[in-house]
Amino acid sequence: MSLPSQLYRPDIDGLRAIAVMLVLIFHAFPEAAPGGFVGVDVFFVISGFLITGIIARELGEQRFSLAGFYARRIRRIFPALIVVLAVALVAGWLLMLPSAYVQLGSDVFASAAFLANIALLLQSGYFDVESAKKPLLHLWSLGIEEQFYLFWPLLLILVARLRLKLFWIAAILGAASFALNLVLIGANPVATFYLPFTRAFELLAGALLALGWSQTGKPTVASDWRAFAGFALIALAVGLYDSHSQFPGWRAALPVVGSALLLSAPAAWLNRSLLASRPMVWIGLISYPLYLWHWPLLVFFALIKFSPLTLLERGLILLLSVLLACATYRLIEKPLRFGRPQPRKLVALGASIVLIAALGGTVVWGRGYDFRLPPEIRAMAGVSTQPAQWRFHQCLLDLGRDTSFADDCVDRDRRPLVVIWGDSTAGALLPGLRKVQETKNFGIAQFTSASCVPVLNVDVPGTPNCRAMNDKVFSLIRDIRPDIVLMHGTWDRYPDKIAETAAALKRETGARVVVLGAVPTWRRGLPNEVLRYFLLYHDLLPARWSGGVTSGWFDAVMRDKLAPAGADFVSAWDVLCNGEGCLTRIGDSAGDITASDGIHLTEKGSAYLVDAVIDRVLDGRKASDPGK
Repeated sequence: MSLPSQLYRPDIDGLRAIAVMLVLIFHAFPEAAPGGFVGVDVFFVISGFLITGIIARELGEQRFSLAGFYARRIRRIFPALIVVLAVALVAGWLLMLPSAYVQLGSDVFASAAFLANIALLLQSGYFDVESAKKPLLHLWSLGIEEQFYLFWPLLLILVARLRLKLFWIAAILGAASFALNLVLIGANPVATFYLPFTRAFELLAGALLALGWSQTGKPTVASDWRAFAGFALIALAVGLYDSHSQFPGWRAALPVVGSALLLSAPAAWLNRSLLASRPMVWIGLISYPLYLWHWPLLVFFALIKFSPLTLLERGLILLLSVLLACATYRLIEKPLRFGRPQPRKLVALGASIVLIAALGGTVVWGRGYDFRLPPEIRAMAGVSTQPAQWRFHQCLLDLGRDTSFADDCVDRDRRPLVVIWGDSTAGALLPGLRKVQETKNFGIAQFTSASCVPVLNVDVPGTPNCRAMNDKVFSLIRDIRPDIVLMHGTWDRYPDKIAETAAALKRETGARVVVLGAVPTWRRGLPNEVLRYFLLYHDLLPARWSGGVTSGWFDAVMRDKLAPAGADFVSAWDVLCNGEGCLTRIGDSAGDITASDGIHLTEKGSAYLVDAVIDRVLDGRKASDPGK
């Protein structure tokens, strides 16, 4: 085994700079670096290389101390993390709804305990808070890293005492982790992304390099080629992947192998000239606090604005992140991390992280300190989605878990029979449809799937089973022979496919096809608009409001596409919006708000929309007494 050199390598700080810049660009300008999230994988390889190299060297010299190792980790990780978590709690108090603040408190507790990845895994689900509203989402990577280092030094000590080869143990574990990642990525991609067992191979790749590669300080043609190939593999991953790519899986091999190749070539021209340059090294030195600061700032600034952040604003936020990272590094991290180790430093850092975790817990226990808001604002802003009314897991399927509709999804003894086919926004129509059934005689067949737009022959990104489910629904519709098919969803990317699907329905079933246009989209959720308006104007959001809502421009496109297909188009936008804005509430109580998030109607919102369009859906049929 060749033990790594103790010499400082500036090119590694430069590689850190590459990694953090990829993540920052991905979060602020995703169109510029669609696969920039692989920067985290680069970090993992660097971490495994450096930390394993230190442990192996100290074990070889018989001076490794487990207490000393964890003391170094505490001084490295805790200072900046404590500051960022504390600021997040303060910002959440000022800007967040009670329900969102409860979630933040839970995330603060999990992050302080280095369990953010596990917490996010348990939270994951279609009706979970959108990732763009989670200020601590990015700390999942810190959880994986620290969980790995909870056990890895212990295993290395055991292996060394048994006089086994550290390299081969790391190789076996790395191969097992990579194989497990390949096996699980199809069946459970969320767990594969967040679990330490399926990401350990990335840290172990760095460990293998530290344990088995003899480094040389002399430039060679081979080292130049390795560095170039490594850089190219990382760039290829950034360009080819995006947020819809199944990851890690086999795709993680590109950034992992690329990082290892760059680390293996310290004397290469690319490493010496680019990575070891002063600007890159400087960014690398502040990369940890920079990573911690950038995402909470993007989230909280987005909460403040009524409209989406502009390119300039996102750029300024990244600049602010750099300034805060520099200040954190100089004023907090360096004084606590470097210099003579003092027990009181460790005690203070340990007590601070426990205090932060406790504060997060009190936010959860205190229900987000909802006393911050007047009761009517608190109630209206705290309205949640209502999946039970939409028959979630029965007639509204989560395609990651559900594959079949319940038997009672079809009213088989009532006519005319209306099939509701669409995504979760179609499921949100059910409360209104059921209410109208009290006065109008018709049956409902509900075939809805979360995040699955009702169009044929389309692979919907992020919903891998959607195409097969839509084929299944089409077959079910042919079998039950409904009178009317009502299609509804968030489908502005598929105008041609909607028309093709509507034409196929008419041809195969003979049913009348009605396409209900998309409901208004509140960019940050209507409850957040209620809170934001109160913070600015100390009043209840007006009954009609145009701030933070998308326009209904797509309706005209839909009408043009559907007319030749023989389908009827009904605009939800025209019902819910006018020149004054879109309908936010039907009264002044919490239950009168029209949407529970960005796109899902509440019971009142559903009833309002359905009551306005039902006669057109039923083709002008007069209401008939259900009892007749």
